[in-house]
Amino acid sequence: MSSLVRSVGTIGGLTAVSRVFGFARDMLLARVLGAGLAADAWQLAFTLPNTFRRLFAEGAFSVAFVPMYTRRLHAEDGGEEAADRFANDVLAIFVWVLLGFSALAMLVMPGIVWLLAREYQDVPGKFELSVNLSQITFPYLALVSLVAMLSGVLNARSKFAPGAFVPVLLNIVLILGILTGAYLRDNAGGSDVTVAYAQAIALAAAGVAQLAYMWWATQRVGVKLKVTLPTITPEVKRLGMLILPATFGAGIYQISQLVDTFFATSLPQGSLTLLKMADRLNQMPLGIFGIALGTAILPMLARHIQSGDDREAQRLQGNAIEIAMLLCLPAAVALGICAEAFTTGIFQGGKMTLADTLIMGDIVIALVAGLPAYVLIKVFQPAFFSREDTRTPVWVAAGALTINIAINFYVVPRYGIVGLAAATAFTAWLNVTSLYVILQIRGWFRMTARLAGKVLRQLAATAVMAAVLVWLTPLLAPWWQGSAGPRIAALGILVLSGAVAFFASAMLFGALDKDLLAQLRRRRPARPVDLAE
Repeated sequence: MSSLVRSVGTIGGLTAVSRVFGFARDMLLARVLGAGLAADAWQLAFTLPNTFRRLFAEGAFSVAFVPMYTRRLHAEDGGEEAADRFANDVLAIFVWVLLGFSALAMLVMPGIVWLLAREYQDVPGKFELSVNLSQITFPYLALVSLVAMLSGVLNARSKFAPGAFVPVLLNIVLILGILTGAYLRDNAGGSDVTVAYAQAIALAAAGVAQLAYMWWATQRVGVKLKVTLPTITPEVKRLGMLILPATFGAGIYQISQLVDTFFATSLPQGSLTLLKMADRLNQMPLGIFGIALGTAILPMLARHIQSGDDREAQRLQGNAIEIAMLLCLPAAVALGICAEAFTTGIFQGGKMTLADTLIMGDIVIALVAGLPAYVLIKVFQPAFFSREDTRTPVWVAAGALTINIAINFYVVPRYGIVGLAAATAFTAWLNVTSLYVILQIRGWFRMTARLAGKVLRQLAATAVMAAVLVWLTPLLAPWWQGSAGPRIAALGILVLSGAVAFFASAMLFGALDKDLLAQLRRRRPARPVDLAE
């Protein structure tokens, strides 16, 4: 348990730092570009490489590669030399696949943009700008996919910090891009399009910086990787067979993002920008809790299953669920109650109007309704991937995605961008419920009475926090609608009051183990805590 807490703390802490820089980036971007033509074009160009990155590199490739690399690393007839030899074989193939795919995508980019945003042709210059920006940003996919592979190698060796730090580099470079673009627009006769181009170039530059840092990090811990002539070994072939279904199973959220992008581009101008910025708030707890837990438990589960210790594997899964719910339940409820305060307090200003942020607040409410489901998907999927079962999540994902698309055709014309977000949240719950039922049937995870009791106590503590925020949020409305100083104060009071109310209630109701609290606070080994029994 202490190892899981330390790993999640490392990943989650650095992810939180990245999210802070990300919010700074989005605040600047909202004020500089607002929700207009250039903003929508940039959001589409940013979405394409990042969706493929999460789908292929951080999703499919990592969930298939990490367990195989971990087994070789800890096998009696393996070790570091065998594991690194496997990584080199994979790298030799991976580099050329990425280069070929990126080059092909750049050539057919007008067709890709047409498939996702054909309505942009109705606005003069918007479609052409989206194509040009996407061709500049797409090489980021190849660069950051290599970063994801190197991060997987380090994760398997329980070195989580470098991989969690690279998003910070991304946000720093993008902030510099916004400032450069705004300066050129205001002082060199440019326009909003200038800012969009500066952002696209900055994204490609960020990929170079991330890859250079991760290569240095792997060399620093003694990992010996090099690019050789490609050879399809039996292990590489097996990895490829695992990646194909995992591409879909691990990436349902990312595929759903492309589906949402398709529907959002059919709505009034600015809709895509408002959806993406609202999702930033949703991604804060998802990135800190869900992705951190999923990243941390995958190699741990693989080690327990490799050694035949099913009891420890189930215990680890239970611990992950308790930590996930402890953190994401209050986060989801707080974001839902304070959505308007956060969207107005953070994003309104410059070219981002009050009307825009009010719509964004409604989108946040719809999205966070599915936040616990998004996080639990990240916790449940490693139970399949660590057993090299990448097929089952495929069928679950296929069903959820099909239902999502069908619902979108009904709700988007009637309820617009908010209906689109609500449909995504609903199908996430269908996805996670199906995964849980299958785990129960196969005997890979059992919900114990103790774990269920903890979650119920967490819900009670969340209800107390919700009552405090429902009372406090309207009282602070003049502050979070005011100038910068009062906005910061109001949001700080809301966050602090919610946190105090929740954790005080959690301690009172017994929703939080004292040993777990000590481990979360100190992040060093403590007495083992069995939370799943």
